[in-house]
Amino acid sequence: MKLRVAVIAAGAMATMAATAASAMATSADCPNNGVVRFAVEPYESSAHLMPVYKNLGKLIGEKIGCTVKVLITTNYTAEIEAMRNNKLEIAQFGPLGYVLAHQVAGAEAVATFATPDGKPSTYTASIVTWPGSGIASLDDVRGKSFAFSDAASTSGHLFPAYGLSTNGIDPDHGVKAIYAGSHTSSYEALRHHKVKAGELNSEQIESAKQANEYKDGDFITLWKSDPIPTDPITVRGNLPAAFKARVSKVLANLDLSVLSEADRKVLVANGSHLVPATDHTYDLIRSLVHTLHIDLAKL
Repeated sequence: MKLRVAVIAAGAMATMAATAASAMATSADCPNNGVVRFAVEPYESSAHLMPVYKNLGKLIGEKIGCTVKVLITTNYTAEIEAMRNNKLEIAQFGPLGYVLAHQVAGAEAVATFATPDGKPSTYTASIVTWPGSGIASLDDVRGKSFAFSDAASTSGHLFPAYGLSTNGIDPDHGVKAIYAGSHTSSYEALRHHKVKAGELNSEQIESAKQANEYKDGDFITLWKSDPIPTDPITVRGNLPAAFKARVSKVLANLDLSVLSEADRKVLVANGSHLVPATDHTYDLIRSLVHTLHIDLAKL
């Protein structure tokens, strides 16, 4: 009996030791004592985004064997600065924010959201006004109050600025520009007639529809962009090579079908997976930056 107890005890100790060793190995293989920091740009309110991205972070953490801590940043540039200062391991940027983050913070695009048929998702930017504003065409926007979202936003600044510029309106001086801080804020400025015109992207329209705050006829579209590649999910370039490779592989093939349909709608994930993305996916954005002579360092 004593021998049996001793054998059981020894086995239990061996199991505990193996479990501890496994935990130590996992912790050692993850940065920050096992915690991976994942930041998201504030394309909607933090209160709306946080519970959804916590679920996404938990899913990622289960796949990579690390605890994932989700952060919703105050603005686009704060997220870029956090990665530049090695305070993030993973980040979801808008396309323009990514181009800047790649340039100054070493962000590397590895994944993006997909359509139901497995192709990378796209979205559109537009310039709109509201019925009764006195604006009937894009040329009428000249000299009027205009809501951009953020200077580092793709659909909230870069593409609307391009739309204005190609129609002979200086986006810096030809309108009375207001930077609302987020797509939601610029949408609210339009919805409550605080500005005469402004940016409105297809993702914000979908979000407003879900909240029963949008219906056809609320706005008049004056200009609409071609399809834009959607947000990349990135890793910091100077992460340990083995860890970066593991995380990149997980992100580029992540199955989102385990998330609720409501969560996937907030993520604007029309498909059930993330799919691979590369830096070249966002060359269109760089081309537009060059065309508009935008100094990324000043964003």
